[in-house]
Amino acid sequence: MAYGLSTYAYFWRISSRAPKPLTVERMLVNTRELGGEVFQICDYPLIETFDDARLADIRGTAEDLGITLELGTRGIGRDHLARYLRLADTLDVTLVRSMMNTAGHRPGTDEATALLRASVPAYADQGVTLGLETYEQVSTDDLLTVVRAVDDPHLGVVLDPGNCVARLERPRDVVEATAPHVVNIHVKDFAFTRRDGWVGFTYAGCPLGEGQLDYAHMTATVQPDQRGINQIVEHWLPWQDDGFETTAGIEDQWTRHCISTLRRSE
Repeated sequence: MAYGLSTYAYFWRISSRAPKPLTVERMLVNTRELGGEVFQICDYPLIETFDDARLADIRGTAEDLGITLELGTRGIGRDHLARYLRLADTLDVTLVRSMMNTAGHRPGTDEATALLRASVPAYADQGVTLGLETYEQVSTDDLLTVVRAVDDPHLGVVLDPGNCVARLERPRDVVEATAPHVVNIHVKDFAFTRRDGWVGFTYAGCPLGEGQLDYAHMTATVQPDQRGINQIVEHWLPWQDDGFETTAGIEDQWTRHCISTLRRSE
């Protein structure tokens, strides 16, 4: 098991609001500086546009820094999963995270099972595990129905219990239901805060240990140390009204706090 970062830990620093968005190489260097051992290139469409030379440079940078690469995308279409399997081969990746739905494709459990039965054997042959993330668009029951129906050790669950609150699923219930199938964990804390005038709530990220994520319960239940499951830091940091520099600074602070908290928990 190792700790690491995701592109989601750099959400604003790689966004169009950044004066000079960070490159993958720069994020890798920063991950190493902070003590991370894994970097998940997640929901980062630019990776699909890089030629073989650029991909080789990224792989070489990661190897030089002693960082394990992971990939993340959305969708379970056969062509799309095949494309990411090729990327995984080029980047020496053994875990790809995906999500069942895309903007234009929302398969039911039967269709999802059929698609994954067609794609997962190629992942298994290449020694790559595909993980489907828990999130509000697909119930945890449906996600597990698909994973169990495919019944292959190279298909599992990427656990992110905070995503499921919008579906009115309790994070603790999601953790306990998915635990036997978890292959990767996204670590981000979250909290409800009252809006001005006490009219409604805002549900957003917060520094690890200050919100509703029961991290101790999650790790005790999933046992990532014993099972070799990587933990990947992400954030839900709202944009700050006074601009990019403040937002980027808080993003960096949260990342440093999260990594140091994880290391202290070892």
